[in-house]
Amino acid sequence: MSWLSISAQKIKSNHLSHRGSDIAHIRTDYTLAALDESAVGIDPLSFFHKWFEEAKASHVTEINAMTLATVDAAGRPHARTVLLKGLDDNGFTFFTNYDSAKGHEMMAQPHVSILFFWKELERQVSIQGMVEKLTDAENDAYFHSRPEGSRIGAWASPQSEVIADRAVIEARYKEFELKFAGSPIPRPSHWGGYRVVPSSIEFWQGRSSRLHDRILFSRSAEGAWLKSRLAP
Repeated sequence: MSWLSISAQKIKSNHLSHRGSDIAHIRTDYTLAALDESAVGIDPLSFFHKWFEEAKASHVTEINAMTLATVDAAGRPHARTVLLKGLDDNGFTFFTNYDSAKGHEMMAQPHVSILFFWKELERQVSIQGMVEKLTDAENDAYFHSRPEGSRIGAWASPQSEVIADRAVIEARYKEFELKFAGSPIPRPSHWGGYRVVPSSIEFWQGRSSRLHDRILFSRSAEGAWLKSRLAP
């Protein structure tokens, strides 16, 4: 190996080491708020509503964006961002293509995790639970509330399938746009919603020196919520 090649490798190695060092030194000290057991009360869904409204009032960007984690048949985890579209006493709802990768994974293994991170408030909420499909009536109601482009997109995209290039999806969009021109757009049978029925909900508030506040609610076998504090 030439001296020039060795020198180039050293420069590259030093550059990568420097970049890694820069990453290691990125940190923020969280000082905005605190969280104690009395503040969260006894109902985690009610407290989630409270935090969600505070996030709206604080103009948090992408407030309803949540990371959905699933596992495939081999037990390998997969995560992606989806949008929360409803919340009631039973759980958290979102919509997708049933034939997508996550749709197949949830059919085989309904245990999932969802995570909200609201950096503007130095807060996150981690939820573990099981998914169940929404009813046709719930699916239809939400589908017909969507913009026309999104409804056509639900027909046009064979979500998670390999396609040759973007032209494929654009051609499919035009095809369905022409097909439904001037007529109601029905909901495709492969598109619908899920509800995440929580078994645990953890509220995390960033604190100084990494001594974060973590309050965990776990559902008992009888359905009651049990509250505990976790070490940061």
